[in-house]
Amino acid sequence: MKIPAASGGNDRNARVERLRVSRAKDSEDKTRRALDAVDGLLRSGRRITVTQVAREASVSTWFVYNQPQVHQAVQDGITAQQGRGRHNSLTPETSQVSQAGLRTDLALAREEIKDLKKERDRLRNRLRLSLGAELEGVNRNELIERVQQIEQRNTALEQSLSEARDHIAALEGQLREAEDDLTAARASLRRAIRSVPPP
Repeated sequence: MKIPAASGGNDRNARVERLRVSRAKDSEDKTRRALDAVDGLLRSGRRITVTQVAREASVSTWFVYNQPQVHQAVQDGITAQQGRGRHNSLTPETSQVSQAGLRTDLALAREEIKDLKKERDRLRNRLRLSLGAELEGVNRNELIERVQQIEQRNTALEQSLSEARDHIAALEGQLREAEDDLTAARASLRRAIRSVPPP
């Protein structure tokens, strides 16, 4: 007597569909928060960057780079700010940046690099765990498409990491210049004090 096949396939399909719907809703929520963050930064006049938008919206920088609608909104916001002189802040663009400010920016950039590396490693680990389990039910075309998506995500993540490293290098250069200026100013002040005759 033949035993009827279990309904495991249907259960798996239902789980996959629930997961797909949940991910789509999560992506929509993140997209809305990110777009609101761009709009808020634009209206307040604060500088729009990928990192700042991610921080304001409580999403990852990877999401901002890889969600086309959000990434385009960030680029449009940056262009709009550049077109009108960025913002109406009381501090001019060319104002002297303090050493403390540079160190803070440097620390934030380093933290962003750490976060990006952790996210990259997490995604790679997730891929290793899930890819083997999914291979049986995926046809060749779907597999090729997924591999291409993964490669695109990895490329975007590497680009984000490279930009963050460039930003750190620029900040370190500015910090060195500020420290040199401070050293020169102190030496000049000492010479000026010595040259003043006693009363």
